[in-house]
Amino acid sequence: MAKRDLSKQLESLTFRCTACANTFDAAPGRVEDAPELEHHPFAYFADCTRCGEEAAQAPFHKSLVKAWASATGPRTAAGKAASAKNLEGHPTPEEALRTRFNALKHGMTAETAQYFPARPGKYPACSSCDVDPGYCAKQPACIKQTQLFMVHHAAFEQRNPKHLTPIYSSIQASITAIIQQILQTIIADGVKLEHPAWAVTREGDIVIGEYADFETGEKRIIMETKAHPLLKPLQEFLSRNNLALSDMGMTPKAIEQEEQQMGRLAPAGDGPRTLSLEDYAAKQAESMAALKALADRANARKQRDPVLIEYQQQNGGEQ
Repeated sequence: MAKRDLSKQLESLTFRCTACANTFDAAPGRVEDAPELEHHPFAYFADCTRCGEEAAQAPFHKSLVKAWASATGPRTAAGKAASAKNLEGHPTPEEALRTRFNALKHGMTAETAQYFPARPGKYPACSSCDVDPGYCAKQPACIKQTQLFMVHHAAFEQRNPKHLTPIYSSIQASITAIIQQILQTIIADGVKLEHPAWAVTREGDIVIGEYADFETGEKRIIMETKAHPLLKPLQEFLSRNNLALSDMGMTPKAIEQEEQQMGRLAPAGDGPRTLSLEDYAAKQAESMAALKALADRANARKQRDPVLIEYQQQNGGEQ
């Protein structure tokens, strides 16, 4: 494809209206010279299709034009001829068979992220999304959700969970933040909550439970005490995310078992029997006694050695 001549004005561009945040494609209504832009010395303006205000060229479209101008490739006739020569003989019959049913061309086997259609401002994540709303509205699906869709597909197709590490690290950080907020709320409110006991009569009236104090004669309200409703979600978060003390090996029993495994020693008493400290000391004493007996037997055999006895006699005594 021949490279576009950027020294000439463009016929169709993408504009961004700052008044109503509308992004649209249109022919330029007004063109000004912009000599400071060396790659394409023109500034384009057009009337907004929504509010009628004059809008300038979209910043991202300016960047695309500059990227196109800075793109590498043959510029001279000799370079273009050499590039064309590299294509001689291609595609080969094998390449033709390989690219005949290219999914990137016909799209018959392409997966579509159809669960999240493009609805700018309708999803909770739209408030912090950095994608242009006008551009997002023209897409068949939400861009951020499509990226999530494709990353999971790539991870499962390649059987490589490392692709999901950034996603689930953010999820785990969010879960930890939620747990901290639950803890702070429970600490601030207390583990128990009290509220007046009440009932509804047949007539539909709400009656507060009261009783008369026999000592003072005053009426007192019957209070019901319940556990904080966030205690159960907190317990579920901790158990399902393996954040309990037993899961992290921080209970006394887990620490004791870990110390036993380090030297394969177990104190005398209840529990798995491997080798107690007393047994280990007894075995050490037996080994030392056996070593002493072995040394005595070796010394006795040495004294009875005929070669040694003859040598000592020839040299005038024991050495």
